[in-house]
Amino acid sequence: MAKIAFVGLGIMGKPMSKNLLKAGHSVVVFDVAPAPVADVVAAGGTAAKSSKEAASQADVIITMLPDGPEVEAAVLGPGGILEGAAKGATVVDMSSISPVVAQKVGAACAAKGVEFLDAPVSGGEPKAIEGTLAIMVGGDAKTFEKIEPILKNMGASVTLTGPVGAGNVTKLANQIMVACNIAAMGEALTLATRCGLNPEVVVNAVKGGLAGSSVLNAKGPMLIAHNFKPGFRISLHQKDLRNALQTAEANHVCLPITALVQQMLSSLIAEGKGDLDHSAIATFVEAASGVEVKAPTS
Repeated sequence: MAKIAFVGLGIMGKPMSKNLLKAGHSVVVFDVAPAPVADVVAAGGTAAKSSKEAASQADVIITMLPDGPEVEAAVLGPGGILEGAAKGATVVDMSSISPVVAQKVGAACAAKGVEFLDAPVSGGEPKAIEGTLAIMVGGDAKTFEKIEPILKNMGASVTLTGPVGAGNVTKLANQIMVACNIAAMGEALTLATRCGLNPEVVVNAVKGGLAGSSVLNAKGPMLIAHNFKPGFRISLHQKDLRNALQTAEANHVCLPITALVQQMLSSLIAEGKGDLDHSAIATFVEAASGVEVKAPTS
């Protein structure tokens, strides 16, 4: 069993750290918010007062933070992980950030004799709780082999996709497909509702065919019920698409559909919907059409 530090106990990080505890690992945690720290401590974890202190007590340091600036601050900043991590330790950043930032952090770790993997995840809060996330990893193969058993305590699928940064490129590809799928689902069910159909019947009719997907199964019922309790927030998905577009620009790739959906997300954030689940992407289409996706009343 490993000595693990876990920095960042948000919607995803808290259940992920608890799954490490359930697997028998020693876990010390740090977050700027005291409530999730207390929750994980009650489950058997130990609290640290800083990222530095957490890292000093661990062989493996995992971060799960909102974006690149937070990762840089937690790893490279004053009182950060690299001030506490011993030579030979491994930092695993499971945040969804720019591949460029992942490579910057990885290089800084290497300069101090600390190994680094970028290992973003997909599956949202439900799969974080279940421990069945899809984990996309970038880094050295030997480092991956060493850390893979730990990652499997949090994910059902753990895949090395290439060198440092490749994990986040893969995650950006994932986020493009998910966002565009939700937007298309919103258009389809808005059209069906306007035409007098029951959207639940439409979902059941198509989910067994080529249009069927995990996105439709998970997010269709949320849209129809207008249950937008966040498993993955609109604001975070907008951030991911922004990183995707910046990466595409740097690599001379055209992403026209992604750009359109990113603008939809930006509009929803401006309306105050940034903290809603990303299934609420479909409300952009509802609002533009004057239609609410729901079962017909007569």
